[in-house]
Amino acid sequence: MSFLNLESKTFVVFGVANRKSVAYEIACGLTQEGAKVIHVVQDSERQETARKILPEDTEIHICNVENEEEIRSVAKSIGENHPKIHGLVHSIAYANFEDGMKPFHETKKLHFLQTMDVSCFSLISICDAFQMYLDEKASVITISISTTEMTAESYGWMAPAKAALNSTVAFLAKSFSRFSQVRFNALCPGLLKTSASAGIPGYIDNYLYAEKCTLRGKALETKEVANTGLFLLSDASSGINAQHIVIDAGMRINYFDKNIIETVSRT
Repeated sequence: MSFLNLESKTFVVFGVANRKSVAYEIACGLTQEGAKVIHVVQDSERQETARKILPEDTEIHICNVENEEEIRSVAKSIGENHPKIHGLVHSIAYANFEDGMKPFHETKKLHFLQTMDVSCFSLISICDAFQMYLDEKASVITISISTTEMTAESYGWMAPAKAALNSTVAFLAKSFSRFSQVRFNALCPGLLKTSASAGIPGYIDNYLYAEKCTLRGKALETKEVANTGLFLLSDASSGINAQHIVIDAGMRINYFDKNIIETVSRT
């Protein structure tokens, strides 16, 4: 028996975009462990992309999480055919940077609220819709960021959305504890080389800086984040609930590394 004991269990993964995404790596890990993975993507275009990178017989549903009716519909469709779901993966985030990055105080209300809706509130809606289909001891994970206490200007209004997401994890854990043992946790990775990240203005420079800040001097890999996700989805992590698990290769303690300081001082 595998330490994770995920074989024959059923998981629903929201958010596979391409081979570089955290959701994709988690899904691959679940499949390798013998679990059944059901996917939910945003639209038909993403569905076609998913079909090209996922196993041929993979079940892929479409759901625009800005539409609560669609969330309830996809939950019902999946739940009626898979009445016992052992875990949910919420890997959904969106921010409209089409106008470029402006000072934070110039953030448009429409953009801010849409980011909150897609990146944070969708987790609440999804969990509510799937509640009746979740196993008594199911595990729910979402993807946050390594810290919401630093002002990485290029991340813009996405950072407040992730801070709200972290709080949402705790409140969902408390709410579900009234009638179940379902657990909620957030994966909080440092900077990753993903397609979604590439769309953030100035991200490449931040990524290279983050790599220098890790204790090992090597960037964080998406698979490392996914492996932590697999652990949190398994019963092996049964004692972990309402937590924000940071995976950053030691970056958060290393900002005052002497080599980095010397480099900055010389410029």
